[in-house]
Parts: sequence; C-alpha cells; structure tokens
Amino acid sequence: MREAVVVEAVRTAVGKRNGGLAGVHAADLSAVVLQALVDRTGLDPELVDDVVWGCVGQLGDQSSNIGRYAVLAAGWPETIPGTTVNRACGSSQQALDFAAQAVMSGQQDVVVAGGVEVMSRVPLGASRAGGMPYGPQVLARYEDFSFNQGVSAELIARKWGLGRAVLDEFAALSHERAAAAQDGGAFDAQIVPVTDGTGGTVTDGTGGTVTADEGIRRGTSNATLAKLKPSFQEDGVIHAGNSSQISDGAAALLVTTPEKARELGLTPIARYRAGVVTGSDPVLMLTGPIPATEKVLRKAGVALSEVGVFEVNEAFAPIPLAWLAETGANPDLLNPLGGAIALGHPLGASGAVLMTRMLHHMRDHGIRYGLQTMCEGGGTANATVVELAS
Repeated sequence: MREAVVVEAVRTAVGKRNGGLAGVHAADLSAVVLQALVDRTGLDPELVDDVVWGCVGQLGDQSSNIGRYAVLAAGWPETIPGTTVNRACGSSQQALDFAAQAVMSGQQDVVVAGGVEVMSRVPLGASRAGGMPYGPQVLARYEDFSFNQGVSAELIARKWGLGRAVLDEFAALSHERAAAAQDGGAFDAQIVPVTDGTGGTVTDGTGGTVTADEGIRRGTSNATLAKLKPSFQEDGVIHAGNSSQISDGAAALLVTTPEKARELGLTPIARYRAGVVTGSDPVLMLTGPIPATEKVLRKAGVALSEVGVFEVNEAFAPIPLAWLAETGANPDLLNPLGGAIALGHPLGASGAVLMTRMLHHMRDHGIRYGLQTMCEGGGTANATVVELAS
C-alpha cells in the first residue's frame, strides 16, 4: 500500500461568535484556505483529484454540498469536485482520513481535506429545528435520554470524580497556554488572514482583517470562572467557562504521496501513520477518544510513551481529563497550545484546525509522533497518528 503525507496545512484564525468572521459566508471562508494551499505550494489546482470538506450544520449558508461551493468560490477549475462530510465534531478529521485512504489505495494522487463552520450564521443545533433525529426506537433503547452533550459531560465528570475546581483549573490552563502560544508566535505561520467582509478598517473600529484567534480570555482563573452558573444542571459543574466556545473558522490540508510530493517539488510535513473511528456509549457520548486512542496506537504500531504531543478536543473540560486519567499520558504533552475552551470549536472545521496546529507544533519542535482525537455527538470518536517527515 502507498504512503500518504501532508505537505501543507493552513487555517484561518478562529473567530468568536458574532466576531470578526461572522460576516463571511462559509464558502468564501473555505475559499481563503483553499487558495492559501495553492499560494504556499505553487500547486496547480487542476491536479487536485477531490476536496473532502467537513461541515456539521449543513443547512442555509452551509447547505447543498458546501465542499463543492468552496471549490467554486476559490476560483478553481469547474472540473475539480468537492464533497461534504458530517461526522459531528470530527467531520474534518474524518475528511483527512478519507483523503489519506484515497491516496494510500492508489485511487487518487492529490486530495485536499479540511472543513468549515460559521456558527455565527448557522447556529448550533439549527439543523434539528422541528425534528427528532434519533427516532422512537433509539429513544426507547436508551430510556428516553435527551442525548444532550452537556448532560453527558456532567455524567462523565461524576463518573471520573472531576469536581468543579479541577475542571475550572483545566479551563484556566487552556487560556494560559493559548495566550502564551499566541504571544510567542506559535500560530503565525499557520493562520491565513481573512478580510471580514465589512469593508471597514481596524483603525476606525468598523472591521478589517482577522489574523488572530479571538476566543482567548487573558487572566482567566478559578476565581473568575467561579462566578459562572452551571449550564445544564442546577447543581452541576459544567458551565460556559469550562466548555468549548461557539466559533467560526476553516482549515485545509494537502495530502499526497511522497513520490508525488517530490515530483511537485514539495516537502512533506508529516506521514499519515494511522486513523481510526470507534463507537462508544451514546449516553456518556463523549468518552470515545479513550478506546479510539488505544485502537489507533495499536494500528500505528506506536507506544503511548513515544508520542510527543496529544491533541484531545476540549469539547468540555471533563473529556480530556477523563482521557488523561484512563490513558496515563503525560499531562504536559496534552493540548500544549491550549484547546477549544480558549481557542474555540468551529465544529466541522475543528478536526482540521487541531491537526494544523499539531503539525506546525511538531515541525517547530522536532516532535516525531503526534496523536489527535475528537469526541463526537452520538458517541463516536476519531483518532489519528502522524509522524514528522524526516
């Protein structure tokens, strides 16, 4: 079987709800990162066999195969196809898996993977309006559980004995690490500037260009978070401050073979070692990263101790903390640049955003192996291992 490599990874800054990216259509935001791949690599878009694009809220601005309209918005040839993937929060991580699988199988040679979500324009849960996606048989199987992720996060916190102080401490650390990364320039090379669409300027306060992640709240502490009320249960421990932020953003990765990269004069960032997806208890819902991690390490033939960075999506603070407790991973290697609590979670884009952050971090610090995993609605999870190219 052929090998797959990632030769470029780019993202927009992650905009906060109703922030700098709220005025940008999802197709246009996607076009920014697609065009950035071309600008940075010199790739002729005619060589792209497919664009696999993650998106969760596939209605309104994001309906009717946003992956295809992203290609057209980027000005790429009409002959380049695009498709849209929905595996909940793991959509664009699944897009990367599909792209790598297509390349490794020999069916395709150059594939773009990524995703987009503009939650300011297509609100969280909008696709469920007036409907019940689970159906009566699913509800009966799980005793009419609400399938509410916040409630599931509360159940996880209770099962692993994670009190509010511990969760808030983790949330504050996410902001601290993200602020340090931003101040240290860790994100600069990976972020593509986006004009916010207002026609204004930064100086007159009416708009401009978005170049930095907007969700970081400097000075966040246990004391500031203690003021927030629980969001899902009156006596609960989950609140807005230890949950991921509603966000806008897009990211894209260029996947090919080492041979094709060499032919095109491109230098791989990393090899795709293994990718898996697994199902888990849909009531706890968000614990899938635990078995997915074990499964992907086994498939990759890599020991946990060999991994130098872990990206575990911070949908809610209990998720990475329960993962940490079960895997025994080094906490210093977990989300070293902060996570979705500080940097935001633009659903369909998050898998590609996290992978972009991780790949650049690996290259900047000479880290051989990285592992990324995402919990997902409905009780599934993706996990991917990549190896820094030599």
